[in-house]
Amino acid sequence: MPQADVIIVGSGLAALMTAYHLHEHKNVMIFTKTKTRESNSWLAQGGVAAAIAKEDDWRLHYEDTLIAGAFHNDEQAVELLVREGPARLLELVKEGLQFDIDEAGQFQLGNEGAHSRRRILHAGGDQTGKALVSFLLEKLNGKVTVIEDESVTDLLISDGRCLGVKTRTGTHYANAVVLSTGGCGNVYAFTSNAPPATGDGIALAYRAGAVVSDMEFVQFHPTMLYVDGKAVGLISEAVRGEGAILVTEDGRRLMEHVHPQRDLAPRDIVARAIHAEMTRGGHVYLDISTIPHFHTRFPTIAAMCEAYGVDVNGGKLPVVPGAHFLMGGIQVDLSGKTSLPGLYAVGEAACTGVHGANRLASNSLLEGIVFGARLAETLRNEQTNRLECAFYEGVPFTKRLPSVSNIQTMMTKHVGIVRDEISLTTAKQWFEQFSIYELLVSDWSFFSDEQLTAASLLLNGWLITTSALKRTESRGGHYRSDYPKEEAYWKKRRIERRKEELLAQVGGKE
Repeated sequence: MPQADVIIVGSGLAALMTAYHLHEHKNVMIFTKTKTRESNSWLAQGGVAAAIAKEDDWRLHYEDTLIAGAFHNDEQAVELLVREGPARLLELVKEGLQFDIDEAGQFQLGNEGAHSRRRILHAGGDQTGKALVSFLLEKLNGKVTVIEDESVTDLLISDGRCLGVKTRTGTHYANAVVLSTGGCGNVYAFTSNAPPATGDGIALAYRAGAVVSDMEFVQFHPTMLYVDGKAVGLISEAVRGEGAILVTEDGRRLMEHVHPQRDLAPRDIVARAIHAEMTRGGHVYLDISTIPHFHTRFPTIAAMCEAYGVDVNGGKLPVVPGAHFLMGGIQVDLSGKTSLPGLYAVGEAACTGVHGANRLASNSLLEGIVFGARLAETLRNEQTNRLECAFYEGVPFTKRLPSVSNIQTMMTKHVGIVRDEISLTTAKQWFEQFSIYELLVSDWSFFSDEQLTAASLLLNGWLITTSALKRTESRGGHYRSDYPKEEAYWKKRRIERRKEELLAQVGGKE
């Protein structure tokens, strides 16, 4: 039976960062159900947020993260993210990672929604994720075992401890298992997520008894390219950071009187504004006419538009919100440990509390870099402790699974950008007709690949729905039309005053 010190499930940035900092100390095996270059990390257009400019300060980044997260954040996790982030990035630069620079040879820093400073590093214009993943794969080549096209169907649990994984081809034991499978954006009909992002790690952890939290907090990215009634790809927030504006069919600036930061307001606010306009029967466009050399600055986005017959020279790109990021997930502490001994999680699949109720733009890649490195440090210090194994054997699932499209339709219609008790209850009843309890205790190795995807999405959809039903308030990415006023409003005002004072201390407002 194959053995490893550490098994990592998933191959995005957080998984690779963990392996990068761990491979010299432990025998690492990576399983990915598709290819290493098929992940949300690979598709990430935006960049990495870090307070590295002279006029910036980690405390500003800290406050921006809390405000965007509607103060649901774990403040200790946020401080770790923004304080460690610059050093972690500069370590990678020292090892050969290249970010975009200006004519003076300095980092070319971009601006994105809800940031008070220009602090977004990019690589290859709008190909930052691809650059990071490629860099790490090259560094890890031949140093870790990577098994592609291999789905993990179950965790091996014995006496309340995780001791390995079950895959299509067999059983694999390890001292530690790391779940880094990304989010579950494909539970919705409109999503920016790569096809493999179906919440597999969250489903694995929950079925094994690990605590999952904050599943109701789903971020919808405001600007997906909208063609023939479908969301066909992401238009990075960096485009608005360079001056693009959202307009209605009659040319009205959509965000003019909605939020002080207008088009660079937090994503939940912009997404709801677009959703409201579309609910009224209108359409929304991203006006890019003020951005010079668009093809050069955003080559991936320009190519995507051209592939779908959208002329970027026309100046207006049709957009629609789509599911983008899950703030919740497998509950972990600041070292990456879950509630189940032997099981760890990192990246979007994990919930450190760092993002609160709504993730600040470009903090996701930073999270993978910082917390991947921290998890590696934790695992380096773990004692080898192989145990005798007596695993519970699941049973076949006997009920009918719904189709993926039916799950996506239900979630988009009833558990989307705007929710209420009636819609959430309708969705909950629909999910529970498929016998969630039996699904939890069954052996998923009996499923085909198509059934495995449907089962993961079904469980994630049910978790999001039931969590959203329990949270009777609006906060961040979770908006209840029957509880529209954020209870955190008073706290927001206090934090904003603190931020104004802080801005004065570190150089004043922009």
